[in-house]
Amino acid sequence: MDYRSGIPDLQNQGAAAISGANVPIIQVGISDFRIPLNFRAANGEWQRLEARVSGTVGLREDVKGINMSRIMRVFYEFRKCFFDCDTLAGVLDAYQVRLDSASANLNVRFAYPILKPSLRSGLEGYQYYDAAYEGRIGADGVYRKFVHFDFVYSSACPCSSELAEHARETRDIYAIPHSQRSKARVTVELKPDALLHIEDMQALCEAALLTETQVMVKREDEQAFAEMNGAHVKFVEDAARLVFEQLNADTRIKDFQVILNHLESLHSHDAVAVICKGVPGGFDGSFRDFSSLKC
Repeated sequence: MDYRSGIPDLQNQGAAAISGANVPIIQVGISDFRIPLNFRAANGEWQRLEARVSGTVGLREDVKGINMSRIMRVFYEFRKCFFDCDTLAGVLDAYQVRLDSASANLNVRFAYPILKPSLRSGLEGYQYYDAAYEGRIGADGVYRKFVHFDFVYSSACPCSSELAEHARETRDIYAIPHSQRSKARVTVELKPDALLHIEDMQALCEAALLTETQVMVKREDEQAFAEMNGAHVKFVEDAARLVFEQLNADTRIKDFQVILNHLESLHSHDAVAVICKGVPGGFDGSFRDFSSLKC
């Protein structure tokens, strides 16, 4: 007997070997394996970044398990591709064939660098954005694609700003309005024929919130940042509606959810908000784990 053919294979012994309830499993697979991948920028150039990949498939009720190493092996076959949301569709098709599954899910997380200029000095530095491409194929065979994106910005409190001015005008007392580092976690579902680059996500968020944190600063940049915060004060409610306005106007986006956290410098708790497009059957704003949005 050939050595390999004689090795035991417990996971392929059928329904009789199943432990526990004989029911299907929605997702089973592997999470967070690391691999360098090529990502294409909006200008057509590419860069190689470390990615963390999670891949899962659905498991029928009559199947004991899956060969999880196949998920990694299939993904490695695509490692020389340029990755975007459309690339994931080919990987998921291969998952379904190799693992005999009606559904498959794939999430590729990475930190994406964009060279950003300072506000006045002419310096520039790389801002890194936590992002992910996600693809899903359901039992209906329909491919859905998502982009996840974190945007870190400064939020100056409108109430605090008015109170500081009131103190100066009425009692000639110098006061400093409070502001804080804040984060918007944006998830968009794209229309089937649409493509959205990470640069596009950054531009949408910057156009909405304006007060992105800075990388390289001299004194003139710090002063410009203070002026910019003063010109664009916002509660977390304002930030949510500003981002909604930008995303809702983009015709490439089918649905979206935005989760915001203002890490209050006045309070010992945070100010949070969730907003979504309101598509029937789409995102419902039920996010709960705000602690994951710490900057």
